[in-house]
Amino acid sequence: MHLLPSSNPNFTLFFTSQNPTNLSKCTLHIPRCSSRDSSSAPVIDHASALPYSDSNSYAAAAVVSTKEIASKSPPDSLPDGMLVVRRPAMEASVGDNAAAIDEGLAKFAKKMPIFEPRERIESGPLQAKPLPVNLDLALYKAKVLNRGYRFAEAEEILQKCISYWPEDGRAYVVLGKTLSKQSKTAEARAVYEKGCQATQGENPFIWQCWAVLEKSVGNIRRARELFDAATVADKRHTAAWHGWAVLELKQGNIRKARSLLAKALKFCGGNEYIYQTLALLEAKANRFEQARYLFKQATKCNPKSCASWLAWAQMESQQENNRVARRLFEKAIQASPKNRFAWHVWGVFEASVGNVDKGRKLLKIGHALNPRDPVLLQSLALLEYKHSTANLSRVLFRRASELDPSHQPVWMAWGWMEWKEGNITTARELYQKALSIDSTSDTAARCLQAWGVLEQRIGNLSAARRLFRSSLNINSQSFVTWMTWAAFEEDLGNSVRAEEIRNLYFQQRTEVVDDASWVMGFLDIIDPAIDSVKRLLKLDQNPSSAPQDSLRRMAVIDDNYTNEDSIGVYSNGDDKESDSGFDVDAFISERLYLDPNKLDFLLETTRMNFAKRSRGKFSVFS
Repeated sequence: MHLLPSSNPNFTLFFTSQNPTNLSKCTLHIPRCSSRDSSSAPVIDHASALPYSDSNSYAAAAVVSTKEIASKSPPDSLPDGMLVVRRPAMEASVGDNAAAIDEGLAKFAKKMPIFEPRERIESGPLQAKPLPVNLDLALYKAKVLNRGYRFAEAEEILQKCISYWPEDGRAYVVLGKTLSKQSKTAEARAVYEKGCQATQGENPFIWQCWAVLEKSVGNIRRARELFDAATVADKRHTAAWHGWAVLELKQGNIRKARSLLAKALKFCGGNEYIYQTLALLEAKANRFEQARYLFKQATKCNPKSCASWLAWAQMESQQENNRVARRLFEKAIQASPKNRFAWHVWGVFEASVGNVDKGRKLLKIGHALNPRDPVLLQSLALLEYKHSTANLSRVLFRRASELDPSHQPVWMAWGWMEWKEGNITTARELYQKALSIDSTSDTAARCLQAWGVLEQRIGNLSAARRLFRSSLNINSQSFVTWMTWAAFEEDLGNSVRAEEIRNLYFQQRTEVVDDASWVMGFLDIIDPAIDSVKRLLKLDQNPSSAPQDSLRRMAVIDDNYTNEDSIGVYSNGDDKESDSGFDVDAFISERLYLDPNKLDFLLETTRMNFAKRSRGKFSVFS
């Protein structure tokens, strides 16, 4: 607003509040100005405020009223140079005209859709859309609540995120996963479908998560369609290609899986998960040179990939390259010092090659770093049962079952130990507990097979047959179960029945048809200039050995390829300790702030804490 100076120290101003129909006012104390302070014309002595209006607000305009001046002094007595502003002749009808103008504007606004509805205006001020940073904070808070199993609170936050940002796919993804964790499949499916519609099908993450959901409930055909939709939405979406390939692998479609993984490398470039999966395929096909090369590519893409180092180490341990495997385990630990899988697999490996004390120490380190993990305690319990006492093993099993009562392998392993100790009734109860958690999983199939062997040993032949048959109904590809059943019948003198069982296995098993011809085409994707390399090395002279030789020679000519002789990849190692200079005690002291001499104390402390918390609450088996 514009104000003119006034001799009156108290001047009233009007300004708008949040409600445009109410005017707030304040009084300014303006000091009197003297004519001696300025060479300009004399200052107006009296002013009055004439309000005027536009479409939103009112303002005050200072004008000189000739009536007020005339009432105080005659016109001929006005000093020279005095400015006089006369009011317009229509002053008396200003209110009527304003009302008429407002009424006309109201009618015009009703006809124009660009104006806000009257109901929204009268309901109060419009709420502004929150800043995008609030979405990031809300999603993080929802994930934290999910980790704490506070699903209802997380769902409420995510629903608000969807209402404010319906075009952002992240809220749909997190909400769908939250519902899936609670086995609310229909609700999760509805969320994903709504998200795909809101994002016009252009968000590959929603398609991919929806495909994983359908795969988990057995809708393989629908999962394929959704994975395909994800790759169409974004052909660079690595998770969709990889998830689709894993789906085909589980269905036995090896060639299709290879094709999908090759497309992932073509469109997405080098990726540790793609290389790792391809390496595992080669290892399963006994093409270990190719597998080593692919593992090397995976670790080159991400040297901090603990999973790649672990998978490589396990392959070498299966080939009895123990020294190589040990160094690879060390690299896995250095890549992810707190990784529970790394400490667990390494500890089991050391125990299996005879280093029981080192294996026990590694498992204890893993437990100290991950006190809520039941698998580490389960393996430690089995190790103590084999090399120590059953009572200590039983204590560790009980603690593992307290940590996660829904972890089937713990109950199954505990039942196996009690069976070996001759506690048949307790073993049956533990097997029943494992099956009550999930009767359709692979663990359930192994549990039924172990239970069948138990009943066979004590003479319950009909029960053993039923258990073997139930196990095969869950997993018909289990070679161990088929052969155990066949041996069971043969021991009873039913050689014809045993032969029938063996024939049934070979008839129904899934044939994995694979060949090495894909390797050369795969190398074209890894290195587009491979044709010149093949001509240089004359790889086409012996097509049968070309894939293996080419991979080995490519490893040699690769400038970025480190000298694997320092690791011993191509030579069988022995069971001696690593000579790489890696000190486990120094590593956990410097990197993890753990005292190697207090591992037993930490284990006992956690045991006492669990005993206090579970006192009077846990009374399964004593």
